Amino acid sequence: MARYVFKLPDVGEGTAEAEIVAWHVKLGEMVEEDAPLADVMTDKATIEITAPVSGKIVERNGEPGEMAPIGSVLVVFETDGADVGAAPAAAPKPAANVAPAPRTAPVADRAQPGAQPAPGDGGLKARAQVSQDAFATRENPDDKPLASPAVRKRAHELGIHLQYVAGAGPAGRIEHEDLDAYVANGGGGFGGGRASGGGALYAQRDGAEDIKVIGLRRKIAEKMQDAKRRIPHFAYVEEVDMTEMEALRAHLNATRRKDQPKLTLLPFLVRALVRLLPDYPQINATFDDEAGVVHRHHAVHCGIAAQTANGLVVPVVKHAEAMDVWALATEIARLAEATKSGKATREELSGSTITITSLGPLGGVVTTPVINHPEVAIIGPNKIIDRPVVQNGVIVVRKMMNISSSFDHRVVDGYDAAEFIQRVKALLEHPATIFMD
Repeated sequence: MARYVFKLPDVGEGTAEAEIVAWHVKLGEMVEEDAPLADVMTDKATIEITAPVSGKIVERNGEPGEMAPIGSVLVVFETDGADVGAAPAAAPKPAANVAPAPRTAPVADRAQPGAQPAPGDGGLKARAQVSQDAFATRENPDDKPLASPAVRKRAHELGIHLQYVAGAGPAGRIEHEDLDAYVANGGGGFGGGRASGGGALYAQRDGAEDIKVIGLRRKIAEKMQDAKRRIPHFAYVEEVDMTEMEALRAHLNATRRKDQPKLTLLPFLVRALVRLLPDYPQINATFDDEAGVVHRHHAVHCGIAAQTANGLVVPVVKHAEAMDVWALATEIARLAEATKSGKATREELSGSTITITSLGPLGGVVTTPVINHPEVAIIGPNKIIDRPVVQNGVIVVRKMMNISSSFDHRVVDGYDAAEFIQRVKALLEHPATIFMD
């Protein structure tokens, strides 16, 4: 047998180190060439590192959340070939993801030799059996379970305590299939006499779960803290009558061609911003406060804040000023899908000059959005609701929405911010003017 030393490859972007986000292998495990080894993160990009050779893992360096220098020894394999003292760093997979997507694999991949799970429910039963065996052999079933943020979030929504779920993934990692198997098994746990995953309705719950802040969540925390620390936020909220806009949107959706996307509010709001920003160049800007320079951008690169299983990220619609509402709707939908599936590239997640953040139907009455540093403005449409209002002395029901906004008060004066939002309001209330020069 021989040893093959694999060093952390240069993942690009001129970085000297990368954060280890997740391991997909454990010590003593046999892996095939090109099998996933680990996910590492630099800035917003998460990159999957794959095995350069087939062999047994005899050394694994670094834990999730730790920084690993480029060129440092990541994994040592035991192979059939000659010793390689310092294997050249192979290039990582060229897939720069927002965050590691929940890893899935067929049940048979991790079942006991000879196991042949049947299709349909049989797959869940086989998975349950594999998980039950893994749970039975766990040294301490009360140890903190290993699972991705997406799996933890789903378990919380299902009312499942992860310490009662056995993971059949690498190193006992709990994956989505394990949750499916747990539910299919009745949710009663595999530990004999344990409470069900959901627990009794009025049963007391004790303990706490410690979640280390790593990967994308750490990047989000750092960016939000930096934005609030460095930027004096000025908030402004205005009420908008969206009745005419909603009527136009409904008409366009009802008469659109088959090759045209369904229109949401966002394309119209982006077009309204594009119309007005040339008159307010200080708002379509980024502020380098260390150099004391405000960069006023001619192009409108509009960030669209999107929620993913791993946190909030901001894909960017580049050159929004050159698109009509149909092109904007197509691009927004494409970016949203790429972001949520973890396939958005670094280029698609950077370079915004102004950001829109929307909670959609959960938009609430008002929000105080945090500016996406180094930008100087962020716009947040809230929920559209039917509400009685007085119009020409008569009470009528109108579709009303608040627009919440925040501005960097070092760059944008309060008067200019209020005037800008008032003009956005006027365009949305008279939607035909959005398309007029």
